Amino acid sequence: MPLTIFNGSQRGKKSNSKLLIDQFVTGYKTINNEPVSIHYLASTSVVDQQKSFADAECCLIVFPLYTDAMPAIVKAFMEAVFEANIKGPKKVGFIVQSGFRESIHSSFVERYLKKFTIRLGYEYLGTVIKGGIEGIQIMPPSMTKKLFENFRELGSHFAQTGSFKPELVVQMAQPYKLSLASRWFMQLAPSFLKNFYWNSNLKKHKAYSKRFDKPFIN
Repeated sequence: MPLTIFNGSQRGKKSNSKLLIDQFVTGYKTINNEPVSIHYLASTSVVDQQKSFADAECCLIVFPLYTDAMPAIVKAFMEAVFEANIKGPKKVGFIVQSGFRESIHSSFVERYLKKFTIRLGYEYLGTVIKGGIEGIQIMPPSMTKKLFENFRELGSHFAQTGSFKPELVVQMAQPYKLSLASRWFMQLAPSFLKNFYWNSNLKKHKAYSKRFDKPFIN
């Protein structure tokens, strides 16, 4: 069955979601060498999105968690699918990635995704949750080796069975919550260590001096 993937990141082809999709597709093609259609919600029109979804038989929707919620472009996409009343036997699965290490943050949107899929009459393939993703683009290969191996394995298993590997889904969602020791460390660690990545991005975009601005307060 042909596979169609929708990348729901605002960053499009520069996103962490794309890196994970690339690894998934690499694993997928070790078993099934059929072309995989990939669409970027950030750069396609609603009409094109509806048509691509209508034409697909098996879909994966991959997106980052934005403060415990899906990006606006993903919500708009799903509403467009609903409004178009697209029928037919479809299989739909999701991959939700975030900067949070613990998967509890993504558990709430997971419930929505399952309800949405079932209410539209599609077969729900499940949701893969993976935390700790923000920053992988600047990590050395040694730090992303296991992550990418897992996504390639996820892809090869999906090509073989049309489903996510259950034990791998459970493994990738760990930890569900941070341990007590980890929470203590986060409280005691110096702020420059905890904020290093975010501060570097603020400086990169010349916004570091504005990090405490409150533009919507009178």
